[in-house]
Amino acid sequence: MDFTPMLNEFAEARQNGFISTKELKDQGKKVVGVYCGFAPWEIITASGAVAVWLCGMSDTTIPDAEQHLPANLCPLIKSSYGFAITGKCPYFYFSDMLIGETTCDGKKKMYEFLSDLKPMHIMHLHQNPKAEGSYRYYRSEMVKLKEALEKELDVEITDDAIRDRIKLRNRERKALRNFYEMGKMVPPPIYGFEMRKVIQATLFIADKETEIEKVEKLTNAIKEDYEKNGSAVPATAKRIMVTGSPLGDATENIIKIIEDNGGVVVCFENCSAIKDKEDGVQETGDPFDALTTRYIKSGCACMSPNDHRMDMLSHYIDEYKVDGVVDVILQTCHTYNVETKRVKDVVNQKNIPYLNLETDYSQETIGQLTTRIAAFLEMIN
Repeated sequence: MDFTPMLNEFAEARQNGFISTKELKDQGKKVVGVYCGFAPWEIITASGAVAVWLCGMSDTTIPDAEQHLPANLCPLIKSSYGFAITGKCPYFYFSDMLIGETTCDGKKKMYEFLSDLKPMHIMHLHQNPKAEGSYRYYRSEMVKLKEALEKELDVEITDDAIRDRIKLRNRERKALRNFYEMGKMVPPPIYGFEMRKVIQATLFIADKETEIEKVEKLTNAIKEDYEKNGSAVPATAKRIMVTGSPLGDATENIIKIIEDNGGVVVCFENCSAIKDKEDGVQETGDPFDALTTRYIKSGCACMSPNDHRMDMLSHYIDEYKVDGVVDVILQTCHTYNVETKRVKDVVNQKNIPYLNLETDYSQETIGQLTTRIAAFLEMIN
């Protein structure tokens, strides 16, 4: 069965996201721009606002950003800032306020500049998830976010409204998890490049009921076809997990290179990938307690010690029957770069190959990346 039309629906949803957001603005909806998964979607949308994703994922605006930011800064930060100051990101233009999170020093300093352009609220993260008081600290930041949204958007956010959004978000996570976990099949029914396109597109679909319906429909269709006709992915394809820094559109070439050279990406452990879909939020009781318990377990490299991420990596290697791990690090992303030693140790304990790739958003290194990835896949027995 050709799934292209169904996959194209997600591509179109992403392309049409700008138009949908403008239509919502015209209807009087407020828009809140976010830069990281630590910002709880449930609280933001309980205000009646639409949450939109603002991270820059291409090198298009980096030269503009470098007029204010140092050249030797993370490309994701420069791209994000460049899209903001050039007006090339409609989501930023439509945003009534921004939510920033203190995940790294580069982002924190960028937020100072962005606060001159839009109303901004910063969520401060306690970066030792095991420290005494870290839970109380993060919970207090959840409450402060709610109060900031109420003040800036002139609304009241009730606990019941947050619980309703928790239930909806849990349904979305379940639908995406069922789609994503098709990567556990041997061989998987579709390539990782196609899977990632779907997952990324869902970030730009405001109507979550429609998104859930489309994801479930696609998942069921793929599974039914798999049972009847098998997979177009060769059984000999090397099963690869991609981890590391947040992937952008500019770094998707790495996935394509892997899959053009005899591999198939069955698991992504990057931001907004499987670890973001794994755990739900408790739907009863105090919603701030429930959200804090869920979000503090993100496994982001900004946390130290980050044992939870190592446990997840070990678990995913087993669950997805991984043959090799590719660790993609954005240049000057120090938190993920320093953590590569621990990641490599986990992979070595599983007796499978590990490859570390440091790159930026430019396309000049494609030839070198292709050579290294092809050699890596060749060495996997």
